[in-house]
Amino acid sequence: MRAFAVALDLLREARSRRWTLALFLGTSLLLLLVAFGLELEVVDGALAASRFLGGRTSSSIRPADVALRPLFEGVAWVVFAGGLVTGVLASADFAPALLAPGRIEQLLALPYRRWELLVGTWLGVLALLGAGGLYGGVGLSLIVLAKTGLFGWAPAAAALLGVTAFAAVYAVMLLAAVAVRSAALSGAAGGGALLAFLVAGHRAELAPLLSAGPGRGLFLALTAPLPRLNGLGEHAARLATGAPAEPSLLAVHLLGTLLFSAAALLLAVAIFDRKDY
Repeated sequence: MRAFAVALDLLREARSRRWTLALFLGTSLLLLLVAFGLELEVVDGALAASRFLGGRTSSSIRPADVALRPLFEGVAWVVFAGGLVTGVLASADFAPALLAPGRIEQLLALPYRRWELLVGTWLGVLALLGAGGLYGGVGLSLIVLAKTGLFGWAPAAAALLGVTAFAAVYAVMLLAAVAVRSAALSGAAGGGALLAFLVAGHRAELAPLLSAGPGRGLFLALTAPLPRLNGLGEHAARLATGAPAEPSLLAVHLLGTLLFSAAALLLAVAIFDRKDY
């Protein structure tokens, strides 16, 4: 599929613009901070004490696998939420750059269909952020392995779930960029989408706060089709603590996120097809 060729072009462009270098250098600096700042005293499989940047966080002796569950849970949330926010800030200008005057005419002269340009850009951004997230997630797991002898896949799982969640966010950003060619608007649309998806995830708790009537009905109707990104984050946290997974609920959240992404991409393609360049 030629959409993959577009995705590879985006990755090459990110490398030429030193975007990938900045991503991996920033992630490496955070990993070094954790590696040198986190001190774990493990004796015979038990965690005696833990310190981060010199501050004592625990003094009770507990089995290391049990004591580290809050650590992995916190890391999972940081990787998941941090990846979403970083993705919005870092990828805001990819789609506007694709649609820049001169470049879009050149791309349309090549044997690419318009939908392949959009889908390829979407795939390329997800691949780039996914590589960075996995690098950071596996790096954190290796640091904990070196310090405790325990290895957990929670950070890497959180990174993968974060990329899946970002698929819906970037589909909205791509739609905004096609409608109005602006990196600022694309970033604002991503931030607004994150906020809307967060609200949708808590619609059951927020709806009773509204008075019964058309207002509550409108709120429920508008939030019903939105993906529940916080649900994916909760699954990442559950995996981190070793809690049993809920495959059916995870499948519902994943399917809802992917369906919303597909709908936003289809709308973006429909608008793009009607543009005259």
